[in-house]
Amino acid sequence: MTDAPTETPEATLQRLRASIDNIDAALVYLLAERFRATQQVGELKARYAMPASDPGREEQQVARLRALAEAAHLDPEFAEKWFNFVVAEVIRHHVAAGAEENERP
Repeated sequence: MTDAPTETPEATLQRLRASIDNIDAALVYLLAERFRATQQVGELKARYAMPASDPGREEQQVARLRALAEAAHLDPEFAEKWFNFVVAEVIRHHVAAGAEENERP
C-alpha cells in the first residue's frame, strides 16, 4: 500500500507561497524595528558629534553574521551583502541626522 499525495502540486505551491509571503511580511516589520533603533543611535551620535560610521563595529558584525549564516545554512556572502546594504542606508540616515543637528542654533 502506497501513500497517496494529500495535496496537488498547485496546492503545495500555494501553501509554500503563503509561507513565503508571511516570512516577507515578518522581515519588513523586523527591518522597520531595526531602523527605529538605528534612528535612535543616529540621533545620539549627532547630539554628541560622534562619527556616523563605526568600522570596527561593522567588521565585528560582519564576522558575527557570517558565522550565523553558516550555522543557518545561508550563504555567508549573501548575509554580508545584505548587511552592507542595510548599513549603507543606516549611515546615510546618521549623516543626515548629523547635518540636521549642526544646523540647529
